[in-house]
Amino acid sequence: MNGTETGLDIYTLDVHSQRLANESPEVVLAWIASTVGPGVVFASSLGMEDQVITHMIAAARLPIEIFTLDTGRLFPETYDLIARTELRYAIRIRTLFPDAAAVEAMVTEEGVNLFRHSVESRRRCCHVRKVEPLRRHLRKARAWVCGLRAEQSDNRSGVSALAWDADNGLPKVCPLHAWSWEQVRDYATTHDVPVHPLHEQGFASIGCAPCTRAIAPGEPFRAGRWWWEGEEHKECGLHRAGGRLVRPSTAPRHRAGPPTEESP
Repeated sequence: MNGTETGLDIYTLDVHSQRLANESPEVVLAWIASTVGPGVVFASSLGMEDQVITHMIAAARLPIEIFTLDTGRLFPETYDLIARTELRYAIRIRTLFPDAAAVEAMVTEEGVNLFRHSVESRRRCCHVRKVEPLRRHLRKARAWVCGLRAEQSDNRSGVSALAWDADNGLPKVCPLHAWSWEQVRDYATTHDVPVHPLHEQGFASIGCAPCTRAIAPGEPFRAGRWWWEGEEHKECGLHRAGGRLVRPSTAPRHRAGPPTEESP
């Protein structure tokens, strides 16, 4: 982990997660902002969960940076939603981009639609366009917030309010972990949250345009992502399955630190 101590001992994450398990998302967000201080960041995909979290951060004026990953393959509606969200909340959403040379090399070697070739090629595309830009940004962070919910898929069923992100070496916060889709939708409606227009067309989880489709009634929430692959592969690498989000008792012994001056 980069930086020096802040007073948030990662060995207390389990205790804090249990204490916050039944608290509202607003309480969880306020807690991480006040406990960690500068360096808390929120990764938004502009899906409805993330738009709800953006509303909560903006409404409470929490010192949490909001950023998104522009893979270069997003829906046009996603860019429009970024602009609408910035206007609504008078904020600037930081946009991160993949390394241009890495994208160029990947496309030269495997083609522009390499994600259709194999699971390995699709994962390479996700890694270059999403995972690496995220990791570069998280090297400067103390904690990161995301919109994961336990209901979204079997791979995410164990999501809790707080966990140790072993891949990125910092606490990960999921304030909506226990919310249902109905709760998310009702909150967005009640608070007039700007939402992605594709939700009304049957899109539940929205990512890159070539890799996302609407789902049919009764299909799993993430069935529209990489639908040509098996259900067990439906993660891009931003949120690792297979134990990479570990409980604090198995995390390395150091504390969360402040941002560094290293550029993304």
